[in-house]
Amino acid sequence: MPGRLGAALLVFAGFAAAQAPASAPSPYAGSESCQVCHEDIYKAFAKNPHTAVEKDKKRGWENRSCESCHGPGSNHVENPSAETIRNPAKLPVAEGDAACLSCHRNQPTHVGRIQSGHARNQVSCTACHTVHKSAEELVPRRRAAVNAECSTCHLAERASFQRPHKHKLPEGAMSCVDCHNPHGSILAKSLQTVSANEPGCLKCHGDKRGPFVFEHAPVRLEGCAACHEPHGSANPRMLKRAQVSLLCLECHANTPRTSTASGTLGGIPPAFHDLRSPRFQNCTICHVKIHGSHVSRELLR
Repeated sequence: MPGRLGAALLVFAGFAAAQAPASAPSPYAGSESCQVCHEDIYKAFAKNPHTAVEKDKKRGWENRSCESCHGPGSNHVENPSAETIRNPAKLPVAEGDAACLSCHRNQPTHVGRIQSGHARNQVSCTACHTVHKSAEELVPRRRAAVNAECSTCHLAERASFQRPHKHKLPEGAMSCVDCHNPHGSILAKSLQTVSANEPGCLKCHGDKRGPFVFEHAPVRLEGCAACHEPHGSANPRMLKRAQVSLLCLECHANTPRTSTASGTLGGIPPAFHDLRSPRFQNCTICHVKIHGSHVSRELLR
């Protein structure tokens, strides 16, 4: 009897095993499967900061770093064609950026990425970053490499640095990202900020930092670019005009001013300012504190 019972149990167990649904195969192939065909990329990726994803157990990407960006690869292993794998570089910009931002969204350098000029103009992350290559190529660190990368699109700005008076960018003393945040900023033109929310110019030109008791209105309203061409100029001090008086008269002319205390932007110069005389053709000889003053409403000292 026990023998018959045991045989019956074995038959039932076999029947149950036959009726049990087979476990679905994993859609992921693993990074080692990618190495078979893409060995050069696999070896270069090992020197890349993204290789840390290969050990990311928390998000489930351990041994699947390739598929964290390219999607499940089991179908691609069986049919190695471009149609069976996702290529972020060929996706619509919004989709490609979403893949990158799934990890990089909360990093400080990516604040404002969605509202940056690059995003609005459909410039994807992969347009500037080479994901598979070395750390230096992934995020250019050297000033010359950064400037060369930006110059591929911003040709006019690069040409401006060939003018006589400029920031020392061609000499390698600074790079584009010293002034601009390519991933976005709360300021126009993706300008960098310092000291929480001040324009990046003040990082180097700290002597122009306010607040001042008596402010020069254009500095407050338009910033440094109201008078200066930051990328380069044919005029000393990177001014927009060759003659200082002409620059000042863009605001301080044809605008009546009733009193000094009125706070009116601009105004006709006093009668004794005979601009035909050379001594009155350089306003900053007397108005020395044009960026702001603590003691003189007329910015004289």
